[in-house]
Amino acid sequence: MTSTRIICPDGQALNLIQLSHASGLKLDLIDWGATWVSCRVPVAGVEREVLLGHATLADYFTQQGYLGVTVGRFANRIGQARIERDGRVLQLAANQGAHQLHGGPGGLSTRRWRIVEQGQAHVVFGIESPDGDQGYPGNLAATVCYRLEDGLRISMEYTATVDAPCPVNFTNHAYFNLDGAATDVREHVLQIAAHEYLPTDEDMIPLGKLAPVAGTGFDFNVAKKIGADFLGDAQQKTALGYDHAFQLDPACRGMKAVAVSVVSGDGKLAMDVLTTKPAMQFYSGNHLAGISARDGGSYRPHQGLALETEFLPDCPNHPEWPEADCWLVPGETYKQATALIFRPL
Repeated sequence: MTSTRIICPDGQALNLIQLSHASGLKLDLIDWGATWVSCRVPVAGVEREVLLGHATLADYFTQQGYLGVTVGRFANRIGQARIERDGRVLQLAANQGAHQLHGGPGGLSTRRWRIVEQGQAHVVFGIESPDGDQGYPGNLAATVCYRLEDGLRISMEYTATVDAPCPVNFTNHAYFNLDGAATDVREHVLQIAAHEYLPTDEDMIPLGKLAPVAGTGFDFNVAKKIGADFLGDAQQKTALGYDHAFQLDPACRGMKAVAVSVVSGDGKLAMDVLTTKPAMQFYSGNHLAGISARDGGSYRPHQGLALETEFLPDCPNHPEWPEADCWLVPGETYKQATALIFRPL
C-alpha cells in the first residue's frame, strides 16, 4: 500500500494498492470505491493495459462513468427507486431521473473502503453501510477480495452480512479494451452463454419479461464481432447500443463453465469470464464520450466494454423471474465470485 498525496473527499489521503504475480499480471487499485484502476497483461513479452482509466487518481472522485468501481449495495437499476416486499414499500435514493442506478447517489462506490488485508497478489477491502443508507434497510457489512492467481487469472470475491432483510447485489464496473489502445471495441469478438435477455424501456428499466435472444442481435451464443448486428434491433436503438442484462445459461452456474468470452480486435488476447452470478449486464460503452481518459484526453463512445456480473436489474420487484432472490437475511452470508482469465493468442 502506498499513501498518496491526493486528498479524498473525506479529508484523508488516497491509498494506492499495487498487486503483482509471477505470471506478469499486474493490478493497481485504490481504496476509494475499492476501485480497480489498472490491469496490465503480458502479451508477446509486452505489458498491455486492458482497463480504461482516468488521467489522474483524483478524477475517480468525481467520475460519472463508474470506471472500475465496486458497486453496491445494489448494482444496476431499480425502477422508480422503489421496492415493494411483503406489503412494505422501500423508497430508495434516486440518482438517474426517478430511478436508482448502482446503489444511489451516495452508493458504496463513492466512499473509502478499509484495507482489511493485503499481500503481494491479493487485497481485501471492507466497508460498513448503516441502516437507511440510500434507502436500504438494516446495517450491512461487506468485503471484496481481488486476487491474482496462476494462469493469468483474477478472482473477485464478495461477502456481505445484514441485520435486516435487504437486497444485495455487488459487482465491479471495469471497462475493458483488450487491444490495449484507443480502438473501437465493436471490433472485439464476443460470446455469451445466454439464451434470454431482458428488454428495457427508454429509461433502461426492464419491461417485465425475459425474451429469447434467438433471431435478434442479442444472440452471442456463437462468437461474433460486437459490431456485427450493432443497432440492428429496436432495443439497441433505444439504448444507442448494448446495455442489457443476459440471463446466463444454467451450465455456467457455480463457475462450472465459461459464461462470457471476449477476443481483442487484433486477435492477440482473449478474456474468459466465470461467475457464480445468474446474470451479466453487457454494456458497449455507448455514453463514454467526454469521460476523462488515461492519456489525458477524453474517451469516445465504444472505446471500452463492461461485463457486469450480477442479479437481474430491478429483480427485487420481480420475484417471478428465475433466480431473482437477491434478498439477504440476517444469519446468512452473501457469497459471490467472478473470475477473469486472460489468454494470449
